[in-house]
Amino acid sequence: MKLLSVNLGRPKAVPYTDQPEGVTGIDKQPADGPVRVAAPGPKGVGASGLAGDTVCDTRHHGGDDQAVYAVAREDLDDWERELGRTLPNGAFGENLTTSGLDVSGARIGERWRIGPEVVLEVTCGRIPCLTFQGHVGEERWVKRFTERGAPGAYLRVITPGEIRTGDPVEIVHRPDHDVTVTLQFRAVTVERKLLPRLLAAGEALHPEWLAAARTYVTKYGA
Repeated sequence: MKLLSVNLGRPKAVPYTDQPEGVTGIDKQPADGPVRVAAPGPKGVGASGLAGDTVCDTRHHGGDDQAVYAVAREDLDDWERELGRTLPNGAFGENLTTSGLDVSGARIGERWRIGPEVVLEVTCGRIPCLTFQGHVGEERWVKRFTERGAPGAYLRVITPGEIRTGDPVEIVHRPDHDVTVTLQFRAVTVERKLLPRLLAAGEALHPEWLAAARTYVTKYGA
């Protein structure tokens, strides 16, 4: 398991975002050299966990519980075959493109060490939006991406440090529950009846989805 690329975005004006300034940082490109990773601060205040990376829509992106976004190269390859075109590393707006790591199959609370210093913790899957659809440029993209159920993973920073292309990735902690990123994604998108199962992940789960699961149980029961 290794890091194929570390991808950073710069503000770019596009016609497909609802941001007031009309800019997005979703167009991420592989970086040269090491990149500093650290917790950016609470959502709405903090942005990306990677130095030099831009998050323009801090309403829905960035913050400590969505500090880093990872996608498996294997998933990009699957989409390449389906779409019939090349998807370079960073094509989905991900900060980390990995190889040999089942990103969407990771468990909530799973921890990865990247390189000698950095430790990240899986919090939830990525919810597709219209900016993502406009960036990819495929019709019905939000629906197709949701149906696939391989959303990639958001992570919080447990131990800061530097990472770079080629760094090894090691799973240093795997919780004993069965709440994977894919299960969490399905629960909050197309199979709400799965929400009670998310409670097994506890405080490791992104707080917004933990609150949604608790509300569901209060209203409908487990």
